[in-house]
Amino acid sequence: MPNASEYEGPREALESYRAVVDASSGDAIVKGAKNAYTSRNGHMFSFLDPTGVMALRLSDELTEQFRSEFESGPVMQYNSVMRGYSSVPPELLADSDTLVEWFDRSYDWIGTLPPKDTKRTK
Repeated sequence: MPNASEYEGPREALESYRAVVDASSGDAIVKGAKNAYTSRNGHMFSFLDPTGVMALRLSDELTEQFRSEFESGPVMQYNSVMRGYSSVPPELLADSDTLVEWFDRSYDWIGTLPPKDTKRTK
C-alpha cells in the first residue's frame, strides 16, 4: 500500500512530510510503503529517511542557494552521497510554508528532466 503506510520512522516527521506534499502546487503524492518518497516523470525528487530526515533534489544552482540559506548539507544513503540531494533541517520541516516553496522548486526543476523509462523488462 502506498503513502508510506508502513513507515517506521518518527510519525511527526511523516505527518509534516505529507502536509508539505499535500500543500504543494504540483500533483505529487507520497509513494512507497516503508520509504516515503515523491517522484515525477520517473525521477525521485524528495524522500523521508527512516530517521525522519527529509531530502530534496534540486538543481546545482538551487542546491547552492538552499544549503547556504538553511545550513544544509549533502544526503548520505548506504555510505554514498546522493548527488543533487540536500538534507532538510528539522526546523525547516516544521516550517511548512517555507518548505512548500522549496518543494515546489524541486518539483518544477525535476519536471525539466526528460522522463525516465519506467517500464519493467520481462
